[in-house]
Formats: sequence, structure tokens, C-alpha cells
Amino acid sequence: MRTFVFNKSQELEKDINEYLDTVEEAFLLFKRDIDRYFNGHFDLFEDNLDDILDIENKADDLLKDIKYKLYTYMLLPEARGDVLSLLENLDNEVDLCKKVLMQFSIERPEIKSFVKTEFKDLAKQSLNSAEEVVKGMRAYFEEISMVNDYVNKVHFYEHEADKIEERIKRKVFNSDKFEEFSKKAHLRHFAERLAYFSDLAEDISEELSVAAIKRTV
Repeated sequence: MRTFVFNKSQELEKDINEYLDTVEEAFLLFKRDIDRYFNGHFDLFEDNLDDILDIENKADDLLKDIKYKLYTYMLLPEARGDVLSLLENLDNEVDLCKKVLMQFSIERPEIKSFVKTEFKDLAKQSLNSAEEVVKGMRAYFEEISMVNDYVNKVHFYEHEADKIEERIKRKVFNSDKFEEFSKKAHLRHFAERLAYFSDLAEDISEELSVAAIKRTV
């Protein structure tokens, strides 16, 4: 069931759907590349880094076009501020995909075997949270009664990511497999960067929940 949001512009509907598709594509590229890194396929990882840069540029261009249409044609006056804020905050997730992959490329953290499974799980759960936000955004435009279902899933995956992040830190800092404290701190930093996907998702989901309430009262 389509809501009032798109009543005034099919073109705007197309743009927002394409933007959300692009965000999901960024998540898929991130999953592909981070799996390659964790599995030791460093050449493949490096060879395809441009893909995430291209998708980030595409997302930025789409968002600029959406902003222009919203304000130039005075579309969605009832919800314009909420829509812009949500889309802009979602863009931070795409930007994080690029930044984290570039950090892995530049700093080359050594993910030792005794925590590799946890790092893989952390990336998975944290990205799951971000993906549920996108589904919640689609529901906001198309089936607003479903928004809270996705928000609840965001919280679930965020809590899972938090638990895995803590487990990684405890294993790393209690380990005798590192000669230097700096290497432990290095892995802690990358665990925090991966977990930040879910932290951002939780923040966006809270904003999304409020925006949905405003639409239904």
C-alpha cells in the first residue's frame, strides 16, 4: 500500500527507490570485500576497491538530486525535513563502507586465527542491522505499519554486534599471542569500526521510528 509521500511525484519515488537500492549495493560490496580480506584474498580485495568508491559517488549524486527536487518543486512539505534527515543519515552508512575498507587497505590489520570467526560474525551482524534500516526506510514510504518491525530487528542485530565486539576485545587483550600492546589496540580499533555500522543503524532507526509516529498521528 502506497502512502501519501509519493502522491505528488513518480519521479521522486523513482529517485528515492534508486537511492535505497544503491545503499544496499554498497552493503553488498562491503560484505564481498571484507570477506575477501578475512579469507586472505588480499589481491582481490585491493583490485576491486574502486567499486565502493564508485557506488559512494553514485549515492552522493542521487542524494543531491533528491534534495534539489524536494526543495525546488516544493514536494513532500509535510514530511520533507524528516525524509531529508533520514536519507542524509543513511548516507553516512555508505560513507562508512568506503572509509572502513580504505582503512583495512592502508593499515592491513593482522586478524589472527583465534579471533577471525568473531570478526566475521561482527561484520555480518553489524551489516544486518544496517540492512534492516533500509528495509524500514522502504516501509516508511510504502507500508508505514511495518516500520517498527524493522526497527526492532535493528535493535536485535545491534545488541548482537555489541556482544561480539566485547568478546573480541576480551579475547585480544587477554591473549599472549601479541608481543606488542599496540597490535592489540589496533584490533580493538577495527572491531569498533565494524561495530559502528550497527551503532549508526540504531541511531537512524530511532529517528525513523519517531518520523513514522509523526506520520500516523
